[in-house]
Amino acid sequence: MLTITATPRHTGVKISGDYFDLDELNQAIYRVIGDEDDYYHLEGSRMRILGVCYEIRHAAQGDRNVESVFNGLHEQVKKQHGFIAPDKNVYFSAEILWPEVLYTAIALKNFTKLYRESVEFPEWDIHLPIVHHFQSLILDCLHGHVKEDEYQVILKAFNQAASVEDYATQYVDYFNLQYIKMTKQQREKSLSTIAVKLANQDKDYQTFRQQVLKAATPAKKAIHEIPLQAEYPEQIEW
Repeated sequence: MLTITATPRHTGVKISGDYFDLDELNQAIYRVIGDEDDYYHLEGSRMRILGVCYEIRHAAQGDRNVESVFNGLHEQVKKQHGFIAPDKNVYFSAEILWPEVLYTAIALKNFTKLYRESVEFPEWDIHLPIVHHFQSLILDCLHGHVKEDEYQVILKAFNQAASVEDYATQYVDYFNLQYIKMTKQQREKSLSTIAVKLANQDKDYQTFRQQVLKAATPAKKAIHEIPLQAEYPEQIEW
């Protein structure tokens, strides 16, 4: 079963599941976001989502965290059916920073809408429910770590989120890097604000975007091709 839980220091979330859970999620996201250049103005957001998929894929391959999880098989059941079997399953997991996974949930709205319009019978599509479930798990995890009134504001912001076409995805890096530097208490206090700001594209975002565009124009590059002049730490305390 796919699960999403907050990490101990509230730095991000841990996406967990068995191999098939994680592989199914990856395959569904790959299908929904399409191929390179299918949606040119969404390419920056597509690349961000692929970054999350990269971590999920490596988790499924056992390159991240491996843990044993109780599978519900009690001794009484074993005796009743007369067989010997382990009572734990192997689960894999990977951590993703909170701002990154929140933006992923927002950006996937655009891709699921376009994908739904591209298939003849979306109500019977196998990939859309998997992606929607992933988005819902992210929000459900967030719900457990913010106040109820704040969560309702976040839900409204996510529901009304503007298109992420030509989104300055460096803004996600900005929040990621700020978030890493915070204490656990600061993260808990700022999480709802970051979630809303990622969705609302407010004045702060517009100012940030204009700065990125100024850097993009001389080089004649697309906005998502301009690198942020900052580096992530090699080790993150989750």
